[in-house]
Amino acid sequence: MAGKYFEELDVGMRFEHQPGRTVTETDNLLFTTMTLNPQPLHLDAEFASRTQHGQILVNSIFTLGVVVGLSVGDTTLGTTLGNLGFDKTTFPNPVFIGDTISVVTEVKDKRPSKSKPDRGIITFEHQGINQHGEVVCSCMRGAMMMRKAT
Repeated sequence: MAGKYFEELDVGMRFEHQPGRTVTETDNLLFTTMTLNPQPLHLDAEFASRTQHGQILVNSIFTLGVVVGLSVGDTTLGTTLGNLGFDKTTFPNPVFIGDTISVVTEVKDKRPSKSKPDRGIITFEHQGINQHGEVVCSCMRGAMMMRKAT
């Protein structure tokens, strides 16, 4: 399995995930319409051209999904029992169509489950970074991780 078990993750571990992901117009259009978000900033090029950014902004929830998704292969693929929550999620810079997002993850906290000895809780900090080196998304994610069988 590509993911790490609870015992294989230590506070301070850092992952630079590859590959990155270039956001397309289709990605943004499909995600925005599938989630029933009528915000013209994500859908209407003419409307968006008259805003401070002068172009369509990528839906921030799509951005969050890409950032977490890009981290899975190195961290939780096949070894997580589920997400416990997302805290301190921020979008300090916009994402535009054509931007390429890469992700860096750091293990911030680790503790065994108090009620279930077969699992533990890891807190990951994910940062999505665009091709200009700007952070476009940051979040803390709590994940319930499998422990190795003893």
